[in-house]
Amino acid sequence: MSIFIVIFLIGCAGLPSEKAPWVDLFNGENLNGWYIKGGDAKYEVKEGVIVGSTVYDTKSESTFLISDKMYGDFILELDFKVDPNMNSGIQIRSNSFDHYMDGRVHGYQIEIDPSERAWTAGIYDSSRRGWLFPLTDNKKAQEAFKQNEWNSVRVEAIGDTIKTWINNIPAAHLIDDMTLSGFIALQVHGIGENDPEGTEIMWKNIRILTENLDEYTRETPVKPVSTKNRLTIDEEKKGWKLLWDGETTRGWRGAKLDEFPDEGWVIENGELIVIASGGGESAAGGDIVTKEVYGDFELKVDFKITEGNANSGIKYYVDTDINKGPGSSIGLEYQILGEEHPDYEEGSHPGSRKMASLYDLIQADPIPINPVGEWNTAHIISKDNHVEHWLNGAKVLEYERKNPGFRKLVSESKYAEWPNFGEIERGHILLQDHGDYVAFKNIKIKKIN
Repeated sequence: MSIFIVIFLIGCAGLPSEKAPWVDLFNGENLNGWYIKGGDAKYEVKEGVIVGSTVYDTKSESTFLISDKMYGDFILELDFKVDPNMNSGIQIRSNSFDHYMDGRVHGYQIEIDPSERAWTAGIYDSSRRGWLFPLTDNKKAQEAFKQNEWNSVRVEAIGDTIKTWINNIPAAHLIDDMTLSGFIALQVHGIGENDPEGTEIMWKNIRILTENLDEYTRETPVKPVSTKNRLTIDEEKKGWKLLWDGETTRGWRGAKLDEFPDEGWVIENGELIVIASGGGESAAGGDIVTKEVYGDFELKVDFKITEGNANSGIKYYVDTDINKGPGSSIGLEYQILGEEHPDYEEGSHPGSRKMASLYDLIQADPIPINPVGEWNTAHIISKDNHVEHWLNGAKVLEYERKNPGFRKLVSESKYAEWPNFGEIERGHILLQDHGDYVAFKNIKIKKIN
């Protein structure tokens, strides 16, 4: 008897009991607690079930039924039944910001896929990075989906880990920290001009846990996939390359050295970190640059500051043969600067030293910046001398290199002493050591032909 009890307890470990503090997100009667955003698909309640149906839309825009509340860590369960000809999904930790694609819903999507591909409960990053965890290598999960029947999905989002199940079969296991909070939404996918209107998907038994999650989380045998310092499937297809491998100094050197600096920089937990030295510009290890040079390119870098007065930058079109003396190497700079830094309101041109600005030349448009201690994403695009700075998915400035307007700005700035500043055809990418703690990760580049 005692052996049976031990086996029983082990078998039940990690399974939520019926006494768990579940909260219903759907009352079975109406759509109170939800609102509709996006396209023109219809949502209604029929016999205790939410029914979403497609409407012809030349833009093929998806429509979302969105929770009024935002959720960070949670365990979500629901049942759905989908028409075999329809694609849908469950958005989690998703958001809609005016500055991001004009308010488009974006974020993690738990796929609902009745096609032969059968990736239901895979994880897709909607309107951002594309597929993060397809079910290509999980045959059991692919076979677990039941066509023309009710299916159950379980999602655990705790910290940087998202785990999913389809009909109690483990499906996806993702480690990703891009977004740690957002709304939950039920999607009706947009349709094309040749698709029939009125195709339906139904949901019921929608409930969530937000307390004592350690008691109710389940183990999964699915091997985790981490996105840190890795390319996504879509990035690989589009020609992106990792500029830093997350583990070594390969591909980088000191801006004024033949090798990587012996001090001032450390690699910890997949992050490339400038150590706070308090000594100002290039006081410790100094700036680092790519060994390779780049012409037209697209660059993405995640960065984090931990003090409101931290100072750093991402430079491009850097010529390390210029300014071999004190100070930083010369190049165009995407500014990284905390709002409490005394330079924040300074600059040869008003506001040109604020976050994401073209340092000392052009101020970035004000947009929400993630708080100190959280990650932000810098994105720089340079093609045919047209340059754009993006921050967290929003374009904050653009300019033309080499034209009269640009040259006038330079002539009125601290760079006036450097002939043809910012006009070289190819140059290094530089991460700046300004004596303050700044961390970098997910450094990626795509050459533009």
